[in-house]
Amino acid sequence: MAIRDDTDFTAEFDALRALSARVGGDPLLVQAAGGNTSIKRDGTLWIKASGTWLANALSDDIFVPVAMTPLLDCVEKDDPAAEKAQSFVIAAENPSGLRPSIETTVHSAMPQRIVVHVHCVDTIAVAVRREAEAILEQRLKGMNWAFVPYARPGLPLAHAIRKRLRPGIDVLVLGNHGLVVAAETVADAAALLERVCARLGQPRREAPPADEKALKDLAAGSGYRLPQMAEAHTVATDGQSCRIAAGGSLYPDHVIFLGPGSVVAGEGETAADIAAAAKAAGLPEPASILFPGKGVVMREDASAGAEALARCLADVTARMGEDARPRYLSEEENAELLDWDAEKYRQMLDSRAAAGRT
Repeated sequence: MAIRDDTDFTAEFDALRALSARVGGDPLLVQAAGGNTSIKRDGTLWIKASGTWLANALSDDIFVPVAMTPLLDCVEKDDPAAEKAQSFVIAAENPSGLRPSIETTVHSAMPQRIVVHVHCVDTIAVAVRREAEAILEQRLKGMNWAFVPYARPGLPLAHAIRKRLRPGIDVLVLGNHGLVVAAETVADAAALLERVCARLGQPRREAPPADEKALKDLAAGSGYRLPQMAEAHTVATDGQSCRIAAGGSLYPDHVIFLGPGSVVAGEGETAADIAAAAKAAGLPEPASILFPGKGVVMREDASAGAEALARCLADVTARMGEDARPRYLSEEENAELLDWDAEKYRQMLDSRAAAGRT
């Protein structure tokens, strides 16, 4: 990345990259290409590029420079141009030609120098509940926080954040989405992230082990296989988790990487039966299938992103008790995510990465 010589800024940027790699390597904080971090300097917002992984922040060029003033002007005017943050990239300082994160407008809305956005599973397990704000009132008491009801990432979310922002707010819990923390230094942002995650932490429900033999039999000849992460099985082996998952989509990345909702096999159904039914209906074969009491199978071509989000679903639902009242994404909200141009770009990058591993 082409950054002008500034010792203090370079040191802070290096610290941000280190923090990005650390949180990106923790599946309880970030999954696959999800999450993003940024740093502001002299009117420029350096933000994680779309489709890149925070986990690779120390080894890869993953940050893109965006001119903040014209972007903020478009947000203020509700100009659809703000949806395409690549229009505001400073090309001379972006030799790799990367495109900014789909959540650039979220980072630009926060006045602090450092912004960290994660998909912390403990936070999501609260943020997807209808009673989320009441829970947060108890858990985050004494902190400068705001709850932002679900809005599609991009311009709608930026507007939703602006409506809830007050002077001093440095923590945002995004409904059906995740967590944002902001500070003037990377060290302070890291400490704040740790503090919020500790406040929102909750025990994971123990679940029975997967029946891998039964799953292999159910997947025989179907183009499906066992997931790469054994933790993914618990969404199906735990009855409460399976019931929650069966209700619909809980957050955007699930829709983007796995498709809307979860496919739960019925009594006597095999993976081949479900794939054939999807094909007959003109639908894509589901990325994953839940077999209650047995575990999960993944489509053979499932990407690393799909694998990570299959585990994420298990991690989130295992932290939701019987008293939880989930607020699922509507059909219209699912459709918005799947039809969004920026998300299609991200899916394309994810598919390309998967192809490169084969």
